[in-house]
Amino acid sequence: MKCVKKSPTESDCRNGEGFQKLARMKLPDINWLNQSMNIKECYAECLKNCSCRAYADLNEGGGISGCMMWFTNLIDMKECSDRFTWGQDIFIRVPASELVNDSSKKKRIKIIASVSTTSGILIFGLAFWKVWKKRKNKGDEEVQTLIVLQSKKEDTEVPLFPLATVATATNNFSKANMIGEGGFGPVYKGNLSDGQEIAVKRLSKQSGQGLEEFKNEVAIIGKLQHRNLVALIGSCAEGDERILIYEYMPNKSLDYFIFDRERRKLLSWKKRFEIIIGIARGLLYLHQDSKLQIVHRDLKTSNILLDSELNPKISDFGLARIFKNDAKEVNTKRVVGTYGYMSPEYATDGTISLKSDVFSLGVLLLEIISGRRNRGFHHLDHHHNLIGHAWLLWNDGRALELMDRYLEDSFIESQVKRCIQVGLLCAQKFPESRPDISSVVFMLANEDVVLPRPREPGFFTERGFSTDTSSSKDKSLTGNYLSVTIEEGR
Repeated sequence: MKCVKKSPTESDCRNGEGFQKLARMKLPDINWLNQSMNIKECYAECLKNCSCRAYADLNEGGGISGCMMWFTNLIDMKECSDRFTWGQDIFIRVPASELVNDSSKKKRIKIIASVSTTSGILIFGLAFWKVWKKRKNKGDEEVQTLIVLQSKKEDTEVPLFPLATVATATNNFSKANMIGEGGFGPVYKGNLSDGQEIAVKRLSKQSGQGLEEFKNEVAIIGKLQHRNLVALIGSCAEGDERILIYEYMPNKSLDYFIFDRERRKLLSWKKRFEIIIGIARGLLYLHQDSKLQIVHRDLKTSNILLDSELNPKISDFGLARIFKNDAKEVNTKRVVGTYGYMSPEYATDGTISLKSDVFSLGVLLLEIISGRRNRGFHHLDHHHNLIGHAWLLWNDGRALELMDRYLEDSFIESQVKRCIQVGLLCAQKFPESRPDISSVVFMLANEDVVLPRPREPGFFTERGFSTDTSSSKDKSLTGNYLSVTIEEGR
């Protein structure tokens, strides 16, 4: 189903056009998205751009809103049947002479806006081919449009690098410059002409992270500045290439150290405690202190990068979600993230909230203290994961047994116990029981504060016995654990 607008002349646009509302429609694929604009701003932005074919309000529930625009032919659009509750209003650009209010003319516009599904397999096939080719050839234009318009609206600039510049910086993406590889593609070390070291994340064509995640990461992290967040230096989108350029982190990621038998010795308790505080402060900025309220959705050890002094920086915002209008939680039908760090309510019901990140932080604390992975953890006496093991030890008054044995010469007992208790408070089963991130930072930094007793953690169920104790089979979108995307039809 396709809506083809009559090609407007400049004089037509100047002489006035308007928008005809089509109610409860299945919308075509989005050309451009800005989550910071309301519907009135969306209307004004589309009206002044003669190339804008249509606009609509992004409404995902829980106070989430924004602006969607289309600059190409509107493909695969139809009116929703009365049997279904889904469907959104879309506003189609039409000449002023065609702006009508009577129902008969509205019906005529709807007929013009769609091609009957009975048109035949040939028309469907041609439309599908045309959409595929258009996306393939113009994907880079869509990304650049997003970045430029985001910059104008939000006073934020994310520089666009020519592909040739990135290729030169990485010695044409040579294997010698490769410093890592995950499910999204390889990461290269590079040097710009001014000598600045960079990390280049080149998304593979088979990547689980597609155009939407790429645009999301550029749009979000470009607005954020904090010492515990990795800085996005720029991006590149030419042809099929999708490239993100970050500040270079010489000590890789946190999992590179704490899960390695030798490198974990380099992280004393003092340094691990500093890393814990740094992660918590970075999350506090995302949740409360930045101009955007952001849920990261994939907080894990491989997404905590370490600079030259082993200071932590939260990275990888491809799955992050902006919360607006003081929304407390949002339900989504697309569950993305990493098992082992995902909160129970998100994994089972698709409910996202700030407390989802708090749960992930609790898992991180227990992993940093123990040097063990939550997912794939095995114990001779039970079949609980690391969270369950920590809970059992806490109830038995043996919490210090969770601690990595390499910390025995450097730990401060009160700090270790406090961090374990805070980790268990963060990992509690029900989100309303978990503290918010400001309370977490306060509890970690103040030893005189009396902490509440943790309740049962999430996923406190013994697993079935497995003889496979290897965690090396777990993979993720960034190279460590299994990341899952569960999609359901609308």
